Amino acid sequence: MTHAAPGNHFDDVIRADRAHVWHHLTQHKAHETTDPRVMIEGKGLRVWDASGREHIDAVSGGVWTVNVGYGRESIANAIRDQVVKLNFFAQSAGSVPGAVFAEKLIEKMPGLSRVYYVNSGSEANEKAFKMVRQIAHKRYGGKKRKILYRERDYHGSTISTISAGGQAERNAQYGPYTPGFVSVPHCLEYRAQWDVENYGERAADAIEEVILREGPDTVGALCLETVTAGGGVIPAPQGYWERVQEICRKYDILLHLDEVVCGVGRTGTWFGYQQYGIKPDLVTMAKGVASGYAAIACLVTTENVFEMFKDEASDPLNHFRDISTFGGCTGGPAAALENMRIIEDEDLLGNTTTMGARLMDNLHALKDRHAVVGDVRGSGLFCGAELVADRISKDPVAEAQVQAVIADCMGQGVIIGATARAVPGFNNTLCLAPSLIATADDIDAITDAIDHALTRVFG
Repeated sequence: MTHAAPGNHFDDVIRADRAHVWHHLTQHKAHETTDPRVMIEGKGLRVWDASGREHIDAVSGGVWTVNVGYGRESIANAIRDQVVKLNFFAQSAGSVPGAVFAEKLIEKMPGLSRVYYVNSGSEANEKAFKMVRQIAHKRYGGKKRKILYRERDYHGSTISTISAGGQAERNAQYGPYTPGFVSVPHCLEYRAQWDVENYGERAADAIEEVILREGPDTVGALCLETVTAGGGVIPAPQGYWERVQEICRKYDILLHLDEVVCGVGRTGTWFGYQQYGIKPDLVTMAKGVASGYAAIACLVTTENVFEMFKDEASDPLNHFRDISTFGGCTGGPAAALENMRIIEDEDLLGNTTTMGARLMDNLHALKDRHAVVGDVRGSGLFCGAELVADRISKDPVAEAQVQAVIADCMGQGVIIGATARAVPGFNNTLCLAPSLIATADDIDAITDAIDHALTRVFG
């Protein structure tokens, strides 16, 4: 394999990027005097930039996406073969890869039965919100329309998904927001809001308190990230999910789980909720569905939810009157099928469990060596380390220091992430989500880089 050549080979590309590309999540003032980083090539867990510099990618494409690693020719070939045959037809009709992938996906999700194709996680969540609202009108006279969301959770970048977003910095300056979304407290025990023995159950009970305050007959759905991602990498405490399920059933509230990040193997099971034995009504997924080789996302529902949209066939407003143009692209499900085959054939779920345990062990060792590491947490290959100025007060370190750790790791050839523009004052958690193919050597190299960076930044 030929890797990116250093020198001026990509000068024109960098010049064009600097002049015309508007990067995501980026303050571009710095690019008036410095070149943007342009990634050229990837193989396995490694990527090369335009200077020829090699990096271990510990965040799977920067945003938890490339689950099976870079350079998978079989996925590229599957996309090519399919789009030459048929690249697109509106999802009002079916396609071969769409039908086959839906069947295989449902095999991994007992209790769910229907797949609605879209092109992004934001869109998948938006469709779920629309279903909830339509059900409210169909079944409850429009009253049971409120959707509850959790502090620190993130569900997308549209106006309605940020209206259901619990990250104030991401939402800032984009209001007014869509009405009908109501927040419930977060469940991060490290930042405990109650001094109780069973924190998980207490955090779930706080959801019930909001339901009772709003009126159970007004609440249609509860939308939660199974593992909070950009809000701090937060797996729920013990007892939380069982109580959440009980509350939703008690008040006839649909449970919508956002698995855009933690779905498709990231936690060591096909879906994060399968770690807890709960039964959601709606599940959304995106990033790992095709590992970034094609744009595809899915909203998966129970048959009960599906049946609500065909019970009065003579009513022209009865069905789900929605479309996603690029939900009709066939390259997405073709890529997703091959992505799933790779995960199965290479036992990447097993590897995720084993390497996830190693990663957590290494992070605990870092905590033992560095007082600045206040808490480590995670599930599978989806982990975080929260940095604090003082372990007693738990005051977060300065955001500039977190960014200095990231920059130092980058200088060592390791790309890590951190919570950013999420919760004001708490952009202090290092984020790690290497591809599911990670080896023991990869995991050790990642945490070794963090070790050196913490020493240089904090002493």
